[in-house]
Amino acid sequence: MKQLFCDDVDQRRDSLNSDAVKTGIEKAPHRSLLYSLGLGTLDMKKPFIGVVCPYSELVPGHKHLRELSDAVKQGIWSSGGVPFEFGTIAVCDGLAMNHAGMHFALPSREIIADSIEIVTRAHGLDALVFMPSCDKTVPAMLMVAARLNIPSIFVSGGPMLAGEFQGTACDLTTVFEAVSKVSSGQMTHDELHVLERKACPTVGSCSGMFTANSMNCLVEAMGLALKGGGTIPAVYSERRALARESGVCIVDLVRENKRFKDIVTPEVLLNAVAVDVAMGGSTNTVLHLLALAYELGIKMPLETFEEVSLKTPNLCRLSPAGPHHIEDFNRAGGITQLMQSLNGHGLLEVSVNTVEGTLLERLESQPSVEQSVIRTVETAYSKTGGIRVLKGNLAPKGAVIKLSAVQEGLDFFSGPAKVFNSEEQAFEAIMDGQIIEGDAIVIRFEGPKGGPGMREMLSPTAAIKGLGFKNVALITDGRFSGGTNGLSIGHVSPEAFEGGPIAALSNGDVVRIDLRSGLIQADFTHTQIAEAPIRQVHKSRALSAYVKNISSADEGAVRKED
Repeated sequence: MKQLFCDDVDQRRDSLNSDAVKTGIEKAPHRSLLYSLGLGTLDMKKPFIGVVCPYSELVPGHKHLRELSDAVKQGIWSSGGVPFEFGTIAVCDGLAMNHAGMHFALPSREIIADSIEIVTRAHGLDALVFMPSCDKTVPAMLMVAARLNIPSIFVSGGPMLAGEFQGTACDLTTVFEAVSKVSSGQMTHDELHVLERKACPTVGSCSGMFTANSMNCLVEAMGLALKGGGTIPAVYSERRALARESGVCIVDLVRENKRFKDIVTPEVLLNAVAVDVAMGGSTNTVLHLLALAYELGIKMPLETFEEVSLKTPNLCRLSPAGPHHIEDFNRAGGITQLMQSLNGHGLLEVSVNTVEGTLLERLESQPSVEQSVIRTVETAYSKTGGIRVLKGNLAPKGAVIKLSAVQEGLDFFSGPAKVFNSEEQAFEAIMDGQIIEGDAIVIRFEGPKGGPGMREMLSPTAAIKGLGFKNVALITDGRFSGGTNGLSIGHVSPEAFEGGPIAALSNGDVVRIDLRSGLIQADFTHTQIAEAPIRQVHKSRALSAYVKNISSADEGAVRKED
């Protein structure tokens, strides 16, 4: 009976390819099921390629993914592969913002990754086309691609176009900031109503250099997507063409047996960090790149971001740091143009692979574009990158700030702490006029475990900006949105729930921040650790499971089974 089975059965049992479901006499029942899907006999000899399409009628960045998925599948069929579309969940961070729903956003990253791994391993797929768009789908798909290590390509949904209000470009953060303007009399309710109808004019990931677009740009920078994959707007016909070409490309990757880890090496991760700080990406990229490194088994401490940032100039100021949006960045040459500028000064490793050739070949094929959106190294906004790691007695394991979104000249801060044990408490205090210039707002017990889920907090930072404060700091063991600007410091580690120093901070304790030297210090008047608040959200079984194994933010908030 041995001859009825594939050779090396024991070895193949753990391998990942479609022979497990279609090859050999013993797989006749499996083939019968595949025929029921409409496949033919010749299709059994072709590679089976999963198309991970997290379409959702609830998430603006995912509403159009089915159309893109159809284009991907056309490319796969035309090149001799068999596509199988399947889905997974997605969370819109904008809709989850500023209420209990945000507790579930970061935990969705692990669930998305697990669900894709389960489907892929259960059905023996040969390769995957990942179609992320919004915040957690991108890192989740990177993480599971590293686990599976099969041929992979990414086709994001693309950014939405910017809106226009009173003759000026606007986006989602403009609306968040307008809320406090209405409450302070700077804007009328009627004006707010017009703005909210104008700010998000198309489908796609929100139009600034927020977390989703930051991560999609980094996917392109790592060579996992075709040129333009991170920046071509969602509604452009160019993106449909890109999707179809990506379907062709994934079949080529299968034939070449070029796998995820053949592309994403330690050098590529360092390239990604360099691009991140050069373009002024969201601080959430730190969390997600650390998580990817963990899945790859690559040691990349938080200090890596500091080391790379100190030698990499900041070349872009996209919303919220400046007036430009992703559509402007795309017209200016996008990621390839930015990487070309960095490479001209030896700041990248260009011998690495991409899904189509080497990075050097990609950069050499890019014509230079004269424009102001992407500056040259010589005319950079700053000689150092847009993300900074801070350390000190308030954050012994580190904290992160989007330096490129801090107003010019605000290198030093010293002020009394006003401490809150939740985002809601802090937001209420801001809106009630309890905050004055020079205050250091501290929001604790919002970390990965203490939140739980390390909530992203755009509402408090937007309120501070909307009210016109110039010298107010926000410090948290939670996260800030990629749409955040100002002196907003997140990821404080260890978090309060784990007994970090931030849990001993009292109202009135002086907090000092030195952005030049990377210090965050506090004069503690007490050593007593505050008691963690009891939150109803802890009754969630999903969050209870998440809290048990999740690590600190300085490690990427990854799930560690040990």
